[in-house]
Amino acid sequence: MHTIEKIGGTSMSDYESVRDNIIFKGAHNGDLYQRVFVVSAYGGITDKLLEHKKNGQPGIYGLFASSVEDKTWLHSLAELKKELHAINRNLFGDTELLDKANNFIDERVNEAQTCLVDLHSLCMHGHFALDAHLATVREMLASLGEAHSAWNTATLLQRDGVKAVFLDLTGWNTDKHVSLDERIRLAFSDLDLSQVLPVVTGYAHSQDGLMSSFDRGYSEMTFSRLAVITGAEEAIIHKEFHLSSADPRLVGAENAVPIGRTNYDVADQLANLGMEAIHPKAAKGLRQNNIALRVKNTFEPEHAGTLITGDYVSDTPCVEIIAGCKGVYALEIFDQDMAGNIHDYDHEVLATIKRFKAHIVSKDINANTITHFLSTNLKTVKRIRAVLEERYPDAEFNQRKVAIVSAIGSDMQIPGILAKTVQAVASRNISVLAVHQSMRQVDMQFIVNESDYDQTVKSLHESLVEIHDHGRAICLAS
Repeated sequence: MHTIEKIGGTSMSDYESVRDNIIFKGAHNGDLYQRVFVVSAYGGITDKLLEHKKNGQPGIYGLFASSVEDKTWLHSLAELKKELHAINRNLFGDTELLDKANNFIDERVNEAQTCLVDLHSLCMHGHFALDAHLATVREMLASLGEAHSAWNTATLLQRDGVKAVFLDLTGWNTDKHVSLDERIRLAFSDLDLSQVLPVVTGYAHSQDGLMSSFDRGYSEMTFSRLAVITGAEEAIIHKEFHLSSADPRLVGAENAVPIGRTNYDVADQLANLGMEAIHPKAAKGLRQNNIALRVKNTFEPEHAGTLITGDYVSDTPCVEIIAGCKGVYALEIFDQDMAGNIHDYDHEVLATIKRFKAHIVSKDINANTITHFLSTNLKTVKRIRAVLEERYPDAEFNQRKVAIVSAIGSDMQIPGILAKTVQAVASRNISVLAVHQSMRQVDMQFIVNESDYDQTVKSLHESLVEIHDHGRAICLAS
């Protein structure tokens, strides 16, 4: 039995910790093998290739997509190559391996640049539209980051005595377009996992395009399908932090504790807030095939981390984690004509939000008002609002920036928990703008002013998930 393990970008940027804490200390009874490692690009590289994940600032892809006469993207690509060389020098020093590492990534970057220059020239002709090719451009650029980190890691491990192999799923220069599952099967058909340790690119090329379905969650989908197709015993994600009861920077390191155990339902709630343990669609395959997911802290290798399974339910009903997100825009639409006809309005609004690819964190509906809470930028909100104002000229629109804080647990069926939670927030003079609690009883969401976010997290954690003297989270069954 083997494990499929994914290493996050921040962890990847510290090779010695990856080698010592994950590869060597993670060995099964001294055996380095029967493990497959899926690697992300080094920290910050995918942001520069595509766009910044948090603030949306365009990277090479964004600059190329908006270019007509402008070729700013070429300068950004040259700067990125310098940064990749700097990473290589830091990893390999002044050795022959440095030359090989630079030659490998230069070949990829130069080929990508040639493709983009040719495409840019082609699309200057009236018969060719750049938009028709942007999805392919995005996939090609994304692949560079993972190819760079995977090749480097496999080469460094070989240098350090591990029989590692670089497994390239990017389909670079491929003449065959196959499904993701087929590409994985072809890559692993001749591998003996008891003898080699594969280091696999987090990006995998498929005929349908991973990014069109999963965008920045593509590496997690590769990781998930690898676990399912190869029949892994366990899937493991190595991050630079524990999956904790709250952000230690807000509630204090002495109060936040690793969750230890939870289920995929809780993982989905975290993903919805942008705090992904794993992409929900990637989690689906693991869940359906009864593969447990473990989230570990790279820098605390002795800690077992958090085990996520499909069937786990806490021994007693309790809140396991307080999480949330800032920078959420509440877009409210009020129309008297909506009463009795809300399904038509809802359909139209959802279609518009989907068109502009804004993420819906939550929503409110009553007789004549729909409010969507969107995790996106102000520019996108304004575009959505402009379309809807044209569609519904008699409606009243309102938008404001808010924050969402959630109390989440595998079983929160506790009488009076909502009242206790509201009281905990109100006691700190925090104005609650909206409250959501579903019948599934796995989370409660509080919409508050963005300026109240930190205090809301602190008060909920203190009231619902404080640490007792014996080191266990207090459950509210009593």
